[in-house]
Amino acid sequence: MLNIGILGCGRIGQVHAASLDRISGARLVAVADAVPDAASRLADRSGARAMEANELIASADIDAVVICTPTDTHFDLIHAAATAGKAIFCEKPVDLDAARIRICAEAVARAGVPFMTGFNRRFDPSFAALRRRLLEGRIGSPELVTILSRDPAPPPISYIATSGGLFRDMMIHDLDMTRFLLGEEPVSVHATGSALVDPAIGDVGDVDTAAVLLTTATGRIAQISCSRRATYGYDQRIEVHGAKGMLRAGNRLETTVEVADDGGFCRDPAMSFFLERYAEAYLAEMRVFVEAVTQGTAPDPGMEDGLRAQILADACDRAWRERRVVEI
Repeated sequence: MLNIGILGCGRIGQVHAASLDRISGARLVAVADAVPDAASRLADRSGARAMEANELIASADIDAVVICTPTDTHFDLIHAAATAGKAIFCEKPVDLDAARIRICAEAVARAGVPFMTGFNRRFDPSFAALRRRLLEGRIGSPELVTILSRDPAPPPISYIATSGGLFRDMMIHDLDMTRFLLGEEPVSVHATGSALVDPAIGDVGDVDTAAVLLTTATGRIAQISCSRRATYGYDQRIEVHGAKGMLRAGNRLETTVEVADDGGFCRDPAMSFFLERYAEAYLAEMRVFVEAVTQGTAPDPGMEDGLRAQILADACDRAWRERRVVEI
């Protein structure tokens, strides 16, 4: 049985707690949060005990930690957990600075502890099935990847101001998915962006509407578009065009019911929130982490994936700000 502690009891910490409750090989034994009441509430619901973060990390009866705290705390928590010999699951991004991620990688390597980066979209059943069929050669060699990612509404300005920006906070999932599907690293990026949803987002130096074009050394192309607004729900679609055809994964709707009448065909909107849309993915990724640690294999995606996605996000941000193609 793998004993796990959760650091950070906000909405994503609560999601992982619920997942651990459904995984037979794991047990949530402790939680910690900078807000003691948040830790107490999750402890009451999960049957775990509430602790201070440093106490949790040092506890001899905890084998692994799940880091769900704000990004600017990840660096110190990763170092502390690695020093304590704990297996580590860390939500994306590992850090907003690629150089600091490299330092984290060195600390984890020195300690010899397992590390997994929380790129949950790799584990979405539809996206995972698309990649399996791609690897099976169903459409031949991939040539063009298209990813559309649109949130129902932007987060608070207070969050955006400290998030690292759309490319590092939101698009980083799509950049990881690009690498996941292309099978090789992008070597150049062009990016454009605007603040069209809310001028206040532009006032804090960010964009809410963006498009990116990435190219690999062999000429394969990925195009990503992101928006902080979608009136019809949480919009998540992927298309891969290859030499022999196309693979496409569409949106998850609230129901599959379709109404047809003299006004035409009508379906329900897309799911309205990422926690609902990716509920299965969150469970699947946590199961992979538990199995990897228990079996002594390297969790995937790992630290290197977190670093490479961050490098791409940094390049996208630079390409937008400098209005030029950036070589990676």
